[in-house]
Amino acid sequence: MKLLLTSAGISNNSIKKALFDLVGKRPEETSLAFIPTASNVEKGDKGWLIKDLLTLKELNLQSISIVDVSAVDRNVWEPQLQEADILFFGGGNTFHLMEWVSKSGLAGLLPEFLKTKIYVGVSAGSMIVSPDLILNISQKLYEEDLERTENLSGLNFVDFYVLPHYNSPHFSLRIKENVLSATNGIKKKIYVLDDMSAVKFDNGNAEIVSEGKFLELN
Repeated sequence: MKLLLTSAGISNNSIKKALFDLVGKRPEETSLAFIPTASNVEKGDKGWLIKDLLTLKELNLQSISIVDVSAVDRNVWEPQLQEADILFFGGGNTFHLMEWVSKSGLAGLLPEFLKTKIYVGVSAGSMIVSPDLILNISQKLYEEDLERTENLSGLNFVDFYVLPHYNSPHFSLRIKENVLSATNGIKKKIYVLDDMSAVKFDNGNAEIVSEGKFLELN
C-alpha cells in the first residue's frame, strides 16, 4: 500500500517528487480522482479547496476527475475511481469524510483499490487513514466536532496518527506547546506536519518529506 499523507497537498517540489516516485509514471501519463467530500460541511470561503485543485492542474496530469462519494450513487463514483491512478482525498471535516467513506461503501473497496493505486490525503484526508480519529485532539487543537461524545474508527491503514497544519497562521492553537499537551498519553507515533510537510508511506515504510517544520512524537 502506497500513501502520501500531506497537510496542504502538493505544496512543494519535494512532495511532488515523492508523489511521482510512488506513482511510478510521468504526470502526463497519470490520472487522478479528486474526492472533495470532507469540504462539504465546511462554512465560509473555500479558496483553500480551489487552491488545491489549481495546484493539481499545474502538475500537467493526464486527467483530473472530481468524485464526491456523498453526492452520487456508487454505480457513478466507483467506475471513476477505478480508472484513476491517484485517489486524492481533499481536506475539510475529518469525521464527515470518514462517515461518508464508510456509508458509501468506499472503505470496503479501498484495500483492493490500493493494491494498484496511490492514496493521497490532504489534512482530513490524511487523518482518516489512522486507527481512529482521536476525537479529543480534534476538539482541542482543531475546535471541530465539539458536539460529539464518541470517537470514530479510521481506515486503519497505518499504525500512527497525522496532525496537519502545525504552526499555521490560520489555526492558532496548533503550536508546539498545545500539541504536546493534547497528545500527552498517546502511545502511538504521531507525525505533526506543517503545510510544507508530508509522510510518504511505501508498503510499511514511513518517512517524512519536508521543506518546512514538523514534529515526530513517540
